[in-house]
Amino acid sequence: MEEQELIKNKFIRTQKALSLKPTLGLGTGVSVSRITRGLSCEIREGDYVYHTDMPSQVGGSETGPTPGVLGRAALGSCLAIGYMMWASRMDVPIDSLEVHISASYDDGGLFDTSDSPPGYGVVEYLVKVKVQPVKRKWNRY
Repeated sequence: MEEQELIKNKFIRTQKALSLKPTLGLGTGVSVSRITRGLSCEIREGDYVYHTDMPSQVGGSETGPTPGVLGRAALGSCLAIGYMMWASRMDVPIDSLEVHISASYDDGGLFDTSDSPPGYGVVEYLVKVKVQPVKRKWNRY
């Protein structure tokens, strides 16, 4: 619960700052993706470095997750963090929080063997939240 109180305090502080000066919330993120060898790709943003690759059956070396894995992970973690921030802001005590991302695709679009466009056709998510039970004091009359 201590972590959630810290999150709440930081949330409120940032919310106040942005309401006073909205331009503080404006920015531009820049990632640079570079092929390092074959289908292996290095992604850099600031001090962070990520690596993706493709399965060997399509010409990759399987040295890292596919871009699709990172895309689903980015969406899932964005939702999970957002839910935790707002739960903390609203004093909802969370024991655990998970987001499951399911994305359907047809690789025929990528390999030009179907009329489907490359990428995801359907993206669904399931959120699992376990809330700490609230302890109540009962008054006896």
